[in-house]
Amino acid sequence: MGLFSTKDSDSDNDLATNFYVPTSKNALIIFTRNPELGACKTRLANTIGNEAALEIYKHLIKHTAKTSEKANADKYVFYSENITKEDFWNPEIFRKKLQYGNDLGARMENAFSELFQLGYEKIIIIGSDLLDLTTQHIDEAFILLNEYDIVIGPAKDGGYYLLGIKTHHGPIFKNKDWGTSSVLKDTINDIQNCTFSLLEALNDIDTFEDIKPYQELKKFYNTND
Repeated sequence: MGLFSTKDSDSDNDLATNFYVPTSKNALIIFTRNPELGACKTRLANTIGNEAALEIYKHLIKHTAKTSEKANADKYVFYSENITKEDFWNPEIFRKKLQYGNDLGARMENAFSELFQLGYEKIIIIGSDLLDLTTQHIDEAFILLNEYDIVIGPAKDGGYYLLGIKTHHGPIFKNKDWGTSSVLKDTINDIQNCTFSLLEALNDIDTFEDIKPYQELKKFYNTND
């Protein structure tokens, strides 16, 4: 698996529960899938194959790590399946934890709740599949949370790539068809009684059409489509 280790140990998973004193009022959550062949970017893999899709996803993870490590916040990586010690996520910068919950909404809600309990005042979550995401997007969202209850980064496919909140908002995480074009619209419907701000819309990468504009990704696949 290249730079990624799939071997877990008790000490690796202990990283998820070690006591930690926040060094900032801001926390950044990064949700990531464990990069395993056939288990990530499946819609993209339908066109370019599992191996190419995996290499592209690793490239996206590397970009996300580089972008988020500069953000003005404590940083937490939440893995989908198991905590990996040796990977792109430098343990001196990123605290490593595990997602849990029956669907994406529950997993996000649990991650937010865990960090609010640590005393953070502003928390933002991002995914790991956007080449257009910059450190400035993240820092701007934290600044906007000084004024607004909620900040959302809309994705062009109808979802969102960033969500920032200052207090728990349960409806945001419930009754959504996750992974569909209705998520952003339904989320905004849930927060009409809150103040909120939208960042610029960005392209997240799920399909072959999504990767076509990026020259840096062409080296990972070979297709005439």
